[in-house]
Amino acid sequence: MLISLNEIKKLVPEAAKVETSELVKLIGSRLVEVEGTIDLAPKYAGIKIVKVVECEAIPETHLHLCKIDAGEKDLIQVVCGAPNVHAGMLAVWIAPGCIVPETYGGENFKLSVRPLRGFDSHGMLAAADELALGEDHDGIVEIDPDFAKPGDSFAEKFELNDIILDIENKSLTHRPDTFGIIGFAREVAGILGVKFDEPSLDFGGLLVSQNLTAEEFAKHVTDSERVSITVEDEKLCPRYSAAVFAVSAADMENALDKHTYFTKDAVFLAKAGMRSISKIVDATNITMLMTGQPLHAFDYDKFKAVGGGGEPKIVVRAARSGEKLKLLDDSEIELNETDIVICSNDIPVALAGAMGGESTEIDGDTKKVILESATFSLYNLRKTQMSHGIFSEAITRFTKGQPVAGVVPALARCASMLLSSPDKIVDFEISGKDADPNEVTISVEEINSLLGTDYDKDLIVTTLANVGFKNKSSEQHLATTGASSRVAPVTTGRGEASCEEELVFEAPSWRTDIHIKEDVIEEVGRLLGYDNIKLDFPTRHFIGAEKNPLLELKSRLRDLLSGRFAAHELLTYSFVSKKLQENVGEKTDDSYEIINSISPELQCFRQSLIPSLLEKVRDNEKAGYHNFAVYELNQVSKKSFGKDADGVPVLKNHLAFVITGDYYAAKTVLVELLSELGIKNPEIAKYSGDSAYFEALHSASIAGIALGEIKASVAKRLKISSPVSAFELDLDELLHAIPPVSATVSKISKFPSVERDLTIKVGNDIEFSACIEPILSIFKAKKLIVSIEPTSIYQSEKDTKNISFHLRFSSLDKTLENAEISDIMNEISVQVGKSLKAQVI
Repeated sequence: MLISLNEIKKLVPEAAKVETSELVKLIGSRLVEVEGTIDLAPKYAGIKIVKVVECEAIPETHLHLCKIDAGEKDLIQVVCGAPNVHAGMLAVWIAPGCIVPETYGGENFKLSVRPLRGFDSHGMLAAADELALGEDHDGIVEIDPDFAKPGDSFAEKFELNDIILDIENKSLTHRPDTFGIIGFAREVAGILGVKFDEPSLDFGGLLVSQNLTAEEFAKHVTDSERVSITVEDEKLCPRYSAAVFAVSAADMENALDKHTYFTKDAVFLAKAGMRSISKIVDATNITMLMTGQPLHAFDYDKFKAVGGGGEPKIVVRAARSGEKLKLLDDSEIELNETDIVICSNDIPVALAGAMGGESTEIDGDTKKVILESATFSLYNLRKTQMSHGIFSEAITRFTKGQPVAGVVPALARCASMLLSSPDKIVDFEISGKDADPNEVTISVEEINSLLGTDYDKDLIVTTLANVGFKNKSSEQHLATTGASSRVAPVTTGRGEASCEEELVFEAPSWRTDIHIKEDVIEEVGRLLGYDNIKLDFPTRHFIGAEKNPLLELKSRLRDLLSGRFAAHELLTYSFVSKKLQENVGEKTDDSYEIINSISPELQCFRQSLIPSLLEKVRDNEKAGYHNFAVYELNQVSKKSFGKDADGVPVLKNHLAFVITGDYYAAKTVLVELLSELGIKNPEIAKYSGDSAYFEALHSASIAGIALGEIKASVAKRLKISSPVSAFELDLDELLHAIPPVSATVSKISKFPSVERDLTIKVGNDIEFSACIEPILSIFKAKKLIVSIEPTSIYQSEKDTKNISFHLRFSSLDKTLENAEISDIMNEISVQVGKSLKAQVI
């Protein structure tokens, strides 16, 4: 997004007092990243407005020999090939030594005195494209003689001594108000700590500002005709307004003739990266750039004719599958059910929020205009944008969610550029209603406590008032005779209770993102500068947070799966396509569909993790890998899970594991994994219920576990060639099934330890574990620290076997002497003999 710094300074005079580099830094730290600045002044240095005094055709060429008045003593000779050059006109002259703006920053083509057909040409007379201010090359730029005089600086007269801010607007997605120069300037005023004076226009006695209401506008309109508006679904179009007015033949000739005078409006559009098209279209685009609210103009008579004649009926509805529409760019599109269309009666004439239709295009024969200003569902328009590949300035703004309060002010502002007074409007109609203002109640202490600041009430109120917030608490206080302001107990950062006056802020109508206390706190911190907050430690008491059992479980699972089982952890999108769900056999009607999906292939929130992993199995097979395991820890949801107390879909935490191999490959991992978690010998049985993608669904004795081999039909549809098995489990249910672990603490000896190897000859019927107890009993009796490590089992005879151990032991009180060590080993021999009828060898 390109923003003119000159336009900002017009609306915020204080901005002119700040160095550009400092202002850019402030905007970058408190509003949005400025990707770069473009200084236009050097690009147009030395370029002048001149008068063509003499103009004679050069025989046998298309060229003209011109003498121009550049405000200097003598006339200057220039050869020009433009068909519209003529004596008496004002043109733009690029003098020798100047760079042609079209080449600035690239080729940097510098003009000089050059002979053409035997005549020296001193520079050139420029067309709009050569000035990098349009695409027109059919003729040179002609300037209104009432606007300038020979010798004037082109840059000064057309405000090209300007700096353009290149804004990275992705971080402003929640701020549609800042997609207009007025809204952006308002934020700059807030950042500079000055009150923003909302701009207003005198439209034939009607004061047009951002606060203009539909009722006030309607009072000034001549209601002599009737256009009806029907919005079939207000969710698709919360607010729709239209104004009808006549235009004269002279207006239309002036509007559509490419060779009329070059205007500041054309330069204004060019600085924003747009081109001048016609007077009416330019008015809609300039209004959009100023307010952030897109508009569209229809030819009234064409609109009426498409609908069959009679009273024009504007119908806003969802498109029907299979309908087609030819757009202004001559392309024909097939509509889908998520598109919104503007219809004449029931015939689509425009793709709402995106582009008008060819059938109602403004042209030289237009006598009457329907001017539209509306808001549409940002979710539907995002889908329209993606499905039809339309990325215009208008739809970019609509997909940010335009506030309904901006519809009428933008309509009136645009009309004021085309008409002398509002009584020229013969009909004004509007559908929908204004949104209720958002109010947030908060205290000074709450703001300071969260930000770590000590701002006083006056500073907070003034900072927010600068950008349009109203302090309703002061109004309530004044309206309540003899009553004091409302107070509420607040916990301070030091854990103390205090009474603090509550502030009630009403968010301005264009701030649709303000809903809760934290939104107001963020505004205060942002406008006053987070970088101005002192780097002090918080004064509140810190209490160590308890470990989150679920996070601990996830960490443990990662260690086991990535370590012991050599599986690879993946992180896939939480959104999947309906096609994938259908391929694996899931019920798509049980999925939550994402309204503003980032891609047509990611329109549903997934019901389970396994389908996403199966797609990655296919990708890995294509890459040449055929023996591997993958897993993912993530959330899933579906309609059958229900909703929580706040009406939000229930999310469940799942683990999914997929391995190349048959059912037993996945079962082995599952059983060993559960065993490591303390769940021994889980019962796994075939499940009789429906299975989406398993050949034979198995479930464990722990609820929430599904296990099986992937169906061959599913694998075929996903183009997986190897046998694949998988399991998926609910982590919350698994967490409750894991038995508690009691932690034990052992003392560590500071004395040297002793190591000995021990081999016992026992009968074949003696189990390995039975040999450890008699050995341990000796060490326990002597209160020694010991570790016993089994090393081998060897069977050389039919009835006996040799079991070997490695012993490591020490005393907590002293260093063990040789005699004591010998006694311990002898006692072990005796104890083993008694208990096991075994022999130490």
